[in-house]
Amino acid sequence: MSSTPQIDDTLRDKIISQPDVILDDRDLMRALIAANEKTMGGNIVDLRGIAMERLEARLDRLEDTHRSVIAAAYDNLAGTNQVHRAILRMLDPVDFENFLRDLSSEVASILRVDSVRLVLETEQDTTSDANIQSLGDVLSVAEPGFIDGYLTGGRAMPTRQVTLRQLQTGAEIVYGEDADWIRSEACLRLDLGEGRLPGMLVMGAEDPHQFTPQQGTDLLAFFAGVFERAMRRWLS
Repeated sequence: MSSTPQIDDTLRDKIISQPDVILDDRDLMRALIAANEKTMGGNIVDLRGIAMERLEARLDRLEDTHRSVIAAAYDNLAGTNQVHRAILRMLDPVDFENFLRDLSSEVASILRVDSVRLVLETEQDTTSDANIQSLGDVLSVAEPGFIDGYLTGGRAMPTRQVTLRQLQTGAEIVYGEDADWIRSEACLRLDLGEGRLPGMLVMGAEDPHQFTPQQGTDLLAFFAGVFERAMRRWLS
């Protein structure tokens, strides 16, 4: 005995002519499988349904992984573009003062950080040096050994070229008046050439999650390398 269709003839004909529409709709297929399980009763193990559930779970995990990979690739590309733009801007100034002032303005804006400071070690007393005092919003001077101590926290350990970390508050000798609201920082140790004391470029952020030890440092290491070479040119 033939069964009488329970759906509209037009809809039935459309489904028959385009079955892929049903097969490609995950929610609709799930509803059909659930309806089929109900007709089979609760005492029958549907191995096909179990397999499909496992395949669906695996597909969901693959989709999540795919989205994560795409997001990471996009973030990496955006970060690369930021660093490249900052480097090009850093190479524009034709005098040292504007080179330094651009760090705390244009370069900081491109990198989307709240503060950029250059720390230089010196054995001289610079308290009466008018040129250094006029650059106090971007340049800090410290006694020899300060940078390594700052990076290691006074512990006996090797210094890294790039250090990323979160802070309770920034160091006043580094950030000046901005120290109170700095919550994370990227510290780039600078080799300024043979016979010169080291330097340090510090990027500070109000966001405590902008710089964390778990982040990659390749782009910042590249930026530090370019900055080192630019500084050597100005200091020569």
